[in-house]
Amino acid sequence: MTIKIGDRIEAIDEDFKGVVTAITGNTLQVEDADGFIMEFETNEVMLRQSDSTLQDAIYNTDIEAIKRQKQERKPRPSTRKKPKDQQKAKFIVDLHIHHLTDSTKGMTNFDMLNLQLDTARQQLEFAIRKRIPKMVFIHGVGEGVLRQELETLLRRYNNVDFYDADYKTYGLGATEVKIFQNVQP
Repeated sequence: MTIKIGDRIEAIDEDFKGVVTAITGNTLQVEDADGFIMEFETNEVMLRQSDSTLQDAIYNTDIEAIKRQKQERKPRPSTRKKPKDQQKAKFIVDLHIHHLTDSTKGMTNFDMLNLQLDTARQQLEFAIRKRIPKMVFIHGVGEGVLRQELETLLRRYNNVDFYDADYKTYGLGATEVKIFQNVQP
């Protein structure tokens, strides 16, 4: 956009209109209707349209043509993921004992807890190796023993942060783990 002396301009970020009286490099001297002179950079102003063209644009517009033009455009379906979906954990590990073994016959509570914790540790190591940023451990509500032991296990890692998972998605018995990639385990 080339601005010359005598052009009517308008400030972009201010309520100021006037006529260019002098140009020095990228600096413009602009005089408003009251005789005040202000200086602006060329990137801070725009050429002002005459008031008659604004009125023409408002009153002499073919509204029906605009309506037809809008109806012709069909919005394309969005393939972009919603921000909420991007934040969801992709890697979910269910630590309920019936998902880990076919039968608990002959297993003590200690054996079952150790199996669950070993599975959690192996899956966490896998996620760290594969650079998976988030994962969820579903441990259930119960008496809270597995949850406490899981938190003890997670505290041993410098590169993880853990917190209760989304209640709407997983209920009360789940812990979400965020894995930081640039911190040593």
